[in-house]
Amino acid sequence: MNEAKLDEITALARKAGYVYIATADGDSMPHITVAGSLERGGAGQVVIKEWFCPGTVANLKVNKAVSVAVWDFHCDVGYQLLGRLERIDDLAVLDGYAPDVEDENPLPQVEKQLVITIEKILDFSLAPHCDVSA
Repeated sequence: MNEAKLDEITALARKAGYVYIATADGDSMPHITVAGSLERGGAGQVVIKEWFCPGTVANLKVNKAVSVAVWDFHCDVGYQLLGRLERIDDLAVLDGYAPDVEDENPLPQVEKQLVITIEKILDFSLAPHCDVSA
């Protein structure tokens, strides 16, 4: 894995302020979400922290494949990181959960950290681009 490229992508994610995450369930039904941070993990890994919706977490429990898009739309530069989930860590739990006053669709209650091993890096942009490793 190109560690320098992962460092460059991490800096781009900080500049953009968010990343897109695509997962799929056991029946291959896709789901996309947005997270506010992407940082380096161990060699060849990235770490994403967020209050993920239950669908993202459920998908990753049955299908470890994940795609992360980092894109600065102002200059149309970006990358797609293809990889596999190594683990999900719980970071924080919302205090004060009250099921009798919660909406039917409550907000996520646990902040999680995804540790993802990157297998392939592709260019990602609005302009025409190729699906070969960057």
